[in-house]
Amino acid sequence: MPRSTWKGAVSFGLVTIPVKLYSATEEKDVSFRQVHPADGGRIKYKRVCEVCGEEIPYGEIAKGYETADGRMVILEASDFNDLPLPTAKQVEIVQFVDVDEIDPAAYNKAYFLEADGPGAKPYVLLREALKRSGKSALVKVALRSRESLALIRAEDDLLMLQTLLWPDELRDGAFAAPPDDVTATPAEVDMASMFIDQLSAPYDPTQFTDSYREALEAVVAAKLGEAPAPEAAPEEEGTGDVVDLVAALKASVEAAKKRREAAAKAG
Repeated sequence: MPRSTWKGAVSFGLVTIPVKLYSATEEKDVSFRQVHPADGGRIKYKRVCEVCGEEIPYGEIAKGYETADGRMVILEASDFNDLPLPTAKQVEIVQFVDVDEIDPAAYNKAYFLEADGPGAKPYVLLREALKRSGKSALVKVALRSRESLALIRAEDDLLMLQTLLWPDELRDGAFAAPPDDVTATPAEVDMASMFIDQLSAPYDPTQFTDSYREALEAVVAAKLGEAPAPEAAPEEEGTGDVVDLVAALKASVEAAKKRREAAAKAG
């Protein structure tokens, strides 16, 4: 069972729900170490003070905040622990919202909420009320040395907390939009819609795997002599500039049909 990352309470009006917070995700990426290729030795870094030149042990390193005029303010652990934040241990629901009102780009990290001690009954109460309303609770919470907006939503038998980025943390992507004079014809949109229809299916994440991680693990196994060297993937020939989009999309639709038929026969 994972360790809880936060312990506090959710304030639901005059009802208090003691809870524990657990991360709902974990990274599965391949990890590397920086090494000397001649002998495989790990590369180590020293923490050296730029003023006195001495190497500083990790336990003696403090956090400093540099002001705009160059002054350095040293902060102690107690400065963070004693911040006058009501959200440090108490999550207050400020309003209820429809999930589709939230920009998907604002979603940050997901957590499981677990009822703590006598919190089981009010936990179930909030869960069932959210399910009936179809809404999520918007809250403010202080986690990992920062305060965030977050959503509490009902997911099957659980309450989940999803932290959100602040509005000023979302970049304006208008610069990436194509020029206004670039348009698609109705025929092109119709053919693109047919391609979308051919590849439309219920979302099942178990059908997908991390091919990059699998390929790296195969290379590592080969270097250890535990498996034959994997064959390199064939390079696809470039098609150059697509002049006839309708023809290209029509060919894509036909290819998608064949893939679906082959998958159906294999199944």
